[in-house]
Amino acid sequence: MGERTRARVDGAAAEGKAPRTERGRKTLRKLLDASAVEFGEKGFHEASVSSITRRAGVALGSFYTYFDSKDALFRALVQDMSENVRTSARSALKEGMGALEIERAALAAFLAFAREHKEIYRIIDEAEFVDPESYRDHYETIAGRIRARLEAGSANGELREDLGELEAWAIMGMNVFVGLRYVVWGEADGEAGDPEEIASAVNRLIARGIERR
Repeated sequence: MGERTRARVDGAAAEGKAPRTERGRKTLRKLLDASAVEFGEKGFHEASVSSITRRAGVALGSFYTYFDSKDALFRALVQDMSENVRTSARSALKEGMGALEIERAALAAFLAFAREHKEIYRIIDEAEFVDPESYRDHYETIAGRIRARLEAGSANGELREDLGELEAWAIMGMNVFVGLRYVVWGEADGEAGDPEEIASAVNRLIARGIERR
């Protein structure tokens, strides 16, 4: 387990309950992965700790070694998923990419991640009501990353100088709903699109807008 992954898993446990051994980290990882499936399939209210531990293949008592409640696990899962989205996007970025290419690559990576983890949509949507603070933090963090990338593109002369928070939220919203339509609903309807092609189409929209020229 790499240092970044280890830090992410350690940080997922309730305060004062971070695992101290590699075995403990693996157990915590199993609980997070099992909870993603459980919450994704049943929703927060129908999911149960006992079912999550059965999915994870760990003893019920092990759950309380790391979490005080189902609510605490849900909060940790939202944070873990947010970090996984960040990691997937960062891994797609290469040195020397231009500002627009960075946005295209980041979106393609998100779409690929969402295709493998469709439960992220249901879990994040439920967070609005189960844990509003985590819900807001999830989107504010992503928007902040996009804004930083846009401002970097402005600073090096590739993008307009007046880009900031509004544009970051607009791009994020577009990315989220494109993923919902063409990854989550698309696969269910047999109309799934290729992440690279979808990301390129969105990228053209960002670059050229919709005004006739």
